[in-house]
Amino acid sequence: MVATAVMASLHAASVGAHNKPQAGAPVARLGVFRRLVAGRVSALMTCKSSVTSAAPRRLSSLVASASKNGAAAAPASASQKFDYDLVIVGAGVGGHGAALHAVEQGLKVAIIEGHDIGGTCVNRGCVPSKALLAAAGSLRKLKDEHHMKALGIQVDNVRYDRQSIANHASNLANTIQGNLRRSLEGMGVEILHGVGKLAGPNTIKYGLPGRVDVGGSVTARDIIIATGSVPFVPPGIQIDGKTVFTSDHALKLDWVPNWVAIIGSGYIGLEFSDVYTALGSEVTFIEALDNLMPGFDREIAKLAQRLLIQGRPIDYHTGVIATKVTPGVPGVKPVTIELTDFKTKEVVDQLEVDACLVATGRAPYTNGLALNSIGVQTDRRGFVPVNEKMQVIDKDGKAVPNVYCIGDANGKYMLAHAASAQGISAVENMCGRDHVVNHLTVPAACFTHPEVAFVGLTEEAAREKAQQEGWAERLAVSKTAFKANSKALAETEGDGIAKMIYRKDTGEIIGVHLMGLHAADLIHEASNAMATKQRVQDIKFNVHAHPTVSEVMEILVHQAHVDQPKTAAAKPAAKQAVPA
Repeated sequence: MVATAVMASLHAASVGAHNKPQAGAPVARLGVFRRLVAGRVSALMTCKSSVTSAAPRRLSSLVASASKNGAAAAPASASQKFDYDLVIVGAGVGGHGAALHAVEQGLKVAIIEGHDIGGTCVNRGCVPSKALLAAAGSLRKLKDEHHMKALGIQVDNVRYDRQSIANHASNLANTIQGNLRRSLEGMGVEILHGVGKLAGPNTIKYGLPGRVDVGGSVTARDIIIATGSVPFVPPGIQIDGKTVFTSDHALKLDWVPNWVAIIGSGYIGLEFSDVYTALGSEVTFIEALDNLMPGFDREIAKLAQRLLIQGRPIDYHTGVIATKVTPGVPGVKPVTIELTDFKTKEVVDQLEVDACLVATGRAPYTNGLALNSIGVQTDRRGFVPVNEKMQVIDKDGKAVPNVYCIGDANGKYMLAHAASAQGISAVENMCGRDHVVNHLTVPAACFTHPEVAFVGLTEEAAREKAQQEGWAERLAVSKTAFKANSKALAETEGDGIAKMIYRKDTGEIIGVHLMGLHAADLIHEASNAMATKQRVQDIKFNVHAHPTVSEVMEILVHQAHVDQPKTAAAKPAAKQAVPA
């Protein structure tokens, strides 16, 4: 998703003043430019700039305006004088997506960032972790004798270089970060360096601690808060960054412990268990709830436990919490972990391990925003309250004019692509076009080997909802296995299942859950169908290339049976009079 946004924005930026035209291509480029300008003018019919200082220049020269935010703007009234149409606090994936969409609507945009462009996802999350997982997946395959022999390949003495794997992760993060920066600059978004905070309606101050050469104050018609999140560390856990650490530290891969405890068995914990076991570590999961992977569909979780836990050097403790974790010294002193029964609150065990990864979720990064200056309070967990249009809600439950919050900071769905969708939705709403993100159609994925992906409700949640709403007998489940797929078998990776929960009376798709080869890529056929309100019968005749893993989705839909609509019985034809 990040790469797609970057490529699209870099393509749009290629018609700007920063790129020299190639010989023989001026006519083609002029055509692209005209279409770009036409699109900007059309967008401005519903989303007009309020930056009065820019209006004369933009109105006098449409060509000049396209090189700075790519749009013309109508002059604003004298009472609306702002430095920018939109200022975004936070340049993560959500802020980046919002900025590019706002530019496409003809707005003058600035983005404030006090750390790294790309935020958590690009620098300390989903992007570098995929680099580690790519290395882990390749290593796991090469070490799997049965797998390699089935392909007719002999591989001996497979080894890895820890630092090279770590470098791959950091280099990837730096590359994507640079791409995002260039895409923002290429579209004319101004990047303001510093930590931002609100200073009343339409005003933001920004700066860096101990720096007098950076910072200032700007005004904007609209403001988007997109400050993201940080790892959540429960009380009683001491983080030293070496033997007891969060995902932020683990992504640096400074060392590979012989035995690592992972607190939490969600996406983060599962992905790191995949990495560590491939690199030779033993892993112990510590999970507060009674089942591992508590957020997964139970059937998928049961299969995941067989494929991702059993058969690997992993054990686990469920129903317990780590009430005290004391750092150790690598090779000298172990990390000690006190385990307490989640229900009785009694200490039941103590572990001694080489290292401990705290993967207990994330907390919003909203401290220091000075939300009180606009009459807003966060909830007890620190999330900024918003309505379905991403408008920030004040203490009285009313929408604060012109202030929005997206991504992890609002807690609605803490995924990078959800943040981007919310950012685009916020821009649509500030431009006067009502838009609401349906979070039940936003997909999620866990990039283990094999992958897990899903969208919508689990079977358990769907059955509960159906029971409450009176359509339990109309709920149906379709299933298929990856071992029936030619492409998966060709790669000797036939482990996995696919299931779809739907209403057999209407064909409405309630949820889809996958575990298997390329599940994270396959899920989008289902999520996009749900987002566009397509039913089972609407996608039943979609054609998939053969042989591809996408045929898993084709079979899954074909296995679903929707009731045929009842039609009135045809009247018998009238008897024809027989002539005498």
